[in-house]
Amino acid sequence: MAINLFVGNLPYNMTNDDLAQTFAQAGTVVSAKVISDKYSGRSRGFGFVEMSSDEESKKAIEMFNGKDVNGRPLVVNEARPREERPRE
Repeated sequence: MAINLFVGNLPYNMTNDDLAQTFAQAGTVVSAKVISDKYSGRSRGFGFVEMSSDEESKKAIEMFNGKDVNGRPLVVNEARPREERPRE
């Protein structure tokens, strides 16, 4: 089973396709999603990438964690499940 990766500190102009093409260097990308603000539509500077295997996921972490992309060092690690936040 593939590991879902969290990718932080993305350049704000990066698209889903850009993210997928970047991570394709480490293997087969199953999905790539840049998270955007629901009101403005602007990138929030992070996203998620799912690779096709654990080996490719680990390779992507090694290749891209700390790598400079458009002047911003990426933060890449295994995504943790979303924590439930209390409703206000």
